[in-house]
Amino acid sequence: MTMGDVVLQEDGWTMRQSTMPDIDELMTWFPKPEDINIWGGPSFRFPFTRETFLQDVYFGRMASFSLCDPSAHLVAFGQLYDRDGRMHLARLVVSPAMRRQGAGRRLIDMLMTVGLKGFSGNEYSLFVFCDNTPAYECYKSMGFVVAEYPRDMPHADVCYYLTRPVRE
Repeated sequence: MTMGDVVLQEDGWTMRQSTMPDIDELMTWFPKPEDINIWGGPSFRFPFTRETFLQDVYFGRMASFSLCDPSAHLVAFGQLYDRDGRMHLARLVVSPAMRRQGAGRRLIDMLMTVGLKGFSGNEYSLFVFCDNTPAYECYKSMGFVVAEYPRDMPHADVCYYLTRPVRE
């Protein structure tokens, strides 16, 4: 599959592999250090350059997906990888202009569907900062629950580790 290939279409919405123009637009969604910290974590560099952003997002080394609306506008971004036998959803973000309109739920739902095609495991997992209430509430509404925090991961004092069975 080449970058930019469509991996899933649903109700006019498209999930495809992310491209460099997607990354360029994605960088505009984080104008302040606290924005990038909530999304990418404290080790994500700010201010960033295109080069450091690509490095910190593991672009080309981690499965990266872009969600586009029926007009083909980039609406959201997320990544998937295998983490401890779970399909881990990472770096989930919705365009600031599209927040609180259901795009986050669609992103997660479509990422989980894509994950079934390329990853094994019986659960999904993700991390969320404890004070990111909108994201936490979205995940909770989709069946994610707080699980035991992985021993090898930092930030246990400020993040939740959430899991959800593949089949609900």
